[in-house]
Amino acid sequence: MRLIAANWKMHKTVSETQEYISKFLKFVEHPESREILLCPPFTSLYVAGKLLEGTGVKLGAQNCFYEKEGAFTGEISLPMLKEIGCSYVIVGHSERRHIFGESDETINRKLVACLEEGIRPILCVGEKLEDREAGMTFKVVETQIRLALSGIEEHIDRIDIAYEPVWAIGTGVPATPEDAVAVHRFIKELIKDLNPKSEGKTRILYGGSVKPGNASEFMKHSEIEGLLVGGASLDPESFAKIVYSF
Repeated sequence: MRLIAANWKMHKTVSETQEYISKFLKFVEHPESREILLCPPFTSLYVAGKLLEGTGVKLGAQNCFYEKEGAFTGEISLPMLKEIGCSYVIVGHSERRHIFGESDETINRKLVACLEEGIRPILCVGEKLEDREAGMTFKVVETQIRLALSGIEEHIDRIDIAYEPVWAIGTGVPATPEDAVAVHRFIKELIKDLNPKSEGKTRILYGGSVKPGNASEFMKHSEIEGLLVGGASLDPESFAKIVYSF
């Protein structure tokens, strides 16, 4: 089943989250034909989890820490997220990598922790503009995936991957569907190489300036098995249009 995920980033208070979900659920009364995921900020996760109970819409976090507890001021553990209903966690988003300096080693440790706790991670990978212009897209993506999945290759079937070209995130200039498909095919072949038994069990999502007006162009390609939506997911009607764009 294709996965359509909303990454709200640092947007929406608790009251705004309540208002959003109340409106959004009216647009997606029968979500069985696709998997829908909302990823609010940490402060809204508890109330969002309560509002989404029994609706079929899944709850995810935008980040996590790899230790279960301890003296890690400001961090959130996976047991904390699991208890409030999170079934997904976004790991290694480009903003975590490039703004907050997360390394491939850190991302690997987070993936390991997700697998141990039974929460499905969405691993984000993607190249910067200078990488693309230098013809390094495949090399960058391959390096990120190999390092992130180091030592856990046998569990790839419990992980989804989001291809997010960094130069397209929030710029309003998405990759062309053809460019996205080429990278998705490459990732699929790489996953098959890392673990042949995982083929078809890891969904490859596209993210990067997805909107209601272009979502269907991406989703008409079988290689694109879902979307990770940023800005266009902040309005419930806009996100609902993306959810039902295919």
